[in-house]
Amino acid sequence: MSGWPEPGCRCASCALLPPGHRRPFELVVDGALRFPFESVPDGYLARAGGLGLTGPDGSRLLVLPAGCAVPREEPVPYDLVLIDLLERPERLGELRRAGPADASTAVVAVGLDHRVRSETELARRLRLWGAVAVPDGTVLDVRAAREESAEPPPRRALLLGGSRSGKSAEAELRLAAEPFVTYVATGPDGAGDGEWAARVRAHRERRPAHWDTSETTDLAGVIRAGGAPLLIDGLGTWLAAVFDEHRAWEGDRAPVEARCDELVAAWRQAPGRVVAVSDEVGMGVVPATASGRAFRDVLGRLNERLAAESEYVALVVAGRPLEL
Repeated sequence: MSGWPEPGCRCASCALLPPGHRRPFELVVDGALRFPFESVPDGYLARAGGLGLTGPDGSRLLVLPAGCAVPREEPVPYDLVLIDLLERPERLGELRRAGPADASTAVVAVGLDHRVRSETELARRLRLWGAVAVPDGTVLDVRAAREESAEPPPRRALLLGGSRSGKSAEAELRLAAEPFVTYVATGPDGAGDGEWAARVRAHRERRPAHWDTSETTDLAGVIRAGGAPLLIDGLGTWLAAVFDEHRAWEGDRAPVEARCDELVAAWRQAPGRVVAVSDEVGMGVVPATASGRAFRDVLGRLNERLAAESEYVALVVAGRPLEL
């Protein structure tokens, strides 16, 4: 890493900062011991192939720069983790799932550079992930850092946006550092439709490998069951499937309304964390068909009702969330 801004770089992120705003990552422990921990003096114990360190007082430190795999051999949580979160934030979720980090582990982001557009956006992401950034030259006390608690995330988050707005990527970003996530896929698998299959494949490849997947239209049941945080993507494809199930495109739409009522009731009483993605349908042209107008109206009302029962709602435009 070359620091932030990177010398000679003309990107928007670098252009907004003065030279030397953040220097390249460097770590010194107890005034003399430098990372990586290839050889350590008496009283210290190197761990995880030189990425980890136990000090004379028993405090445990782990450093994960970009490109380093998550260590698997030690389930005991470290007191402090210094990790590059801009490359693959899901590595923090992997750490928490495997055991080297837990809710009591202090997490500090390092290797900060122009992979994020601004300090404001960096701070927003770190709040989502339960991590912090510190100024260059900060002296960290491993034991004291562990005692700080992260702000709890909102239980219900609704992300709205148009086609290709970045709403799904934002939803995934919000849950990237969670150790256990269930991705609830509500759309078809793309069999027989090459364009839709390509979309499904892109979503699967982007999601962290350790996430579970549930393909279902029983959203109310999934939400009521609780458990791991849920990412529902998305409500538009769910509603289309419900219209199909009840043959409501040209027929009686009362069963569709009943399913929406059931979903809103489950959302309101959700026992666990849930992030849902939905299409914002109120800004486009009026659909030419009666069935299209019915779908738009039902989804618009559903979005409104879920938003009223959510701690966090945002409209995603060009990849940027605008909190509502």
